Amino acid sequence: MENLKIKIFADGAVLKDMIKAYQLGIIKGFTTNPSLMKQAGIKNYEEFSREVLKYIPDRPISFEVFSDDFVVMEEEAKRIASWGENVYIKIPITNSKGESSIPLIKKLSALGFSLNITAILTLNQVREVVDTFVEGTNNVVSVFAGRIADSGVDPVPLMKEAAAICHEKAGTELLWASPRELLNIFQAEECQCDIITCTPAILDKISNVGKNLEQISLETVQMFNRDIQALGYSIV
Repeated sequence: MENLKIKIFADGAVLKDMIKAYQLGIIKGFTTNPSLMKQAGIKNYEEFSREVLKYIPDRPISFEVFSDDFVVMEEEAKRIASWGENVYIKIPITNSKGESSIPLIKKLSALGFSLNITAILTLNQVREVVDTFVEGTNNVVSVFAGRIADSGVDPVPLMKEAAAICHEKAGTELLWASPRELLNIFQAEECQCDIITCTPAILDKISNVGKNLEQISLETVQMFNRDIQALGYSIV
């Protein structure tokens, strides 16, 4: 793991998990989204975000706008930007009606904000976003490789092309989003992605890297045995 060039971000909205990830040392940044906040039962978005920033003041953190209206979205973005210098404003590539966010991205980038454009799944979207960023700004392009894979398409070729596009503009980083397994970290590295964001479930598996497969096999059988004992199953 120490030889990897890719930056590992932690994805989530549970404060204790975020603090734990921060303390690991290998985590270089954080991402959140409305769905994760819903799962975590967050009631006050700004209060939660400011609390997170108290504990994590020195690594990039992306907070997403909530509105589906671009005028309101712009005001939310400006509010989010005021929370801290390490904050990236997360903007979906479209609203829920399929209307492009590009005009808003152009406006926010011109103001010098750091942006994380999310829910991207095509190379056309990547190209459009990268071309919109203003030179001299720092931005993240989040391509949902896991959702691409969920459609039955191998995301690796697309991610390699996306990396080439992103690296045409200084300050633009490609993020492998929605990973499904630990292997995705190494795939993202191979594709020359700059960042991969991982849930606590994936981060918990990092200790398996380099582990003897026969040992994992034995541990798997031992897990089955523990569950059998707990359930009290018997065949004869």
